[in-house]
Amino acid sequence: MPFNVPAKQRGDFEAGYTVENGQMVELSLAGQGLTEIPSEVWQFDHLEMLSLGENNLESIPDTIGRLTNLKRLLIYNNPITALPETIGRLSRLEILDAGHNALQSVPEALGMLTSLRFLYLSDNQLTSLPESLRNLRQLVYLSMTDNQFASLPEWLGELSSLTELRLYNNQLTALPDSIGRLAALKELHVMANQLVALPESIGALNSLRKLDLRNNQITALPDMIGDLRNLTDLDLRNNQLPVLPDSISHLTSLRFLDLRANRLTSLPEGIAALLHLEKLDLRWNKLPSRPSWFESLEARGCVIYY
Repeated sequence: MPFNVPAKQRGDFEAGYTVENGQMVELSLAGQGLTEIPSEVWQFDHLEMLSLGENNLESIPDTIGRLTNLKRLLIYNNPITALPETIGRLSRLEILDAGHNALQSVPEALGMLTSLRFLYLSDNQLTSLPESLRNLRQLVYLSMTDNQFASLPEWLGELSSLTELRLYNNQLTALPDSIGRLAALKELHVMANQLVALPESIGALNSLRKLDLRNNQITALPDMIGDLRNLTDLDLRNNQLPVLPDSISHLTSLRFLDLRANRLTSLPEGIAALLHLEKLDLRWNKLPSRPSWFESLEARGCVIYY
């Protein structure tokens, strides 16, 4: 497939593409060293997938709005600083990967992509989100890791289809109360922030399976955490917890509990009743002695690092 590529970019230029019924439906120009997108691309109005990742693109032109059949747009690993408002015309878009760029903001028009299911915004320079994103009710996966968020909007709880939320390596000091409204959420990854506490609403996340809170500054857990009856993995390592609430013994589905490097001086005996617990890691705490109830856990096959 010939493209009008500037001579200085040609080298070993090679496009990958798929044609169906005489129309190009998939086009990959990933890893070609492009600094601009070949003009021919905008003529392929039947495209459903366009990959422009791992290039040297600094911008996406307004003409992206012509590709109204796109379902997947992959622009990861570029030095892109902004997205055009015309991206909002891609009403069929289901996957947008804009991770590993230099975005300082995303356009309001992104909220018009109501078919979007996967949104990758990791490793940019974002500090906030436009309120229009509250309209993304079909979104199941949202990754905003490695940015500069200090807070999150309350409307986040309106993303009712969300099943996985990745927020690690930001500057978050708190989570919004509305997070408890994410009834479909199964995984919440918030490690490496500056959290000191969790909202009580966290206990309303009835579908939650994995909760990763490591490398924060959490000093206490809410009693409501015991309501997470489907939680299997709880990672609290490298925080500042002196005690755990007794309600932690209500986490009846828990398989892995990591409490390394906290300030624990005692443990709720009810942990011994967690019948599905496979691993309990307590290293680098201040526990004065080994509790006798460890034996019952070990007898059931639980590995304990103390």
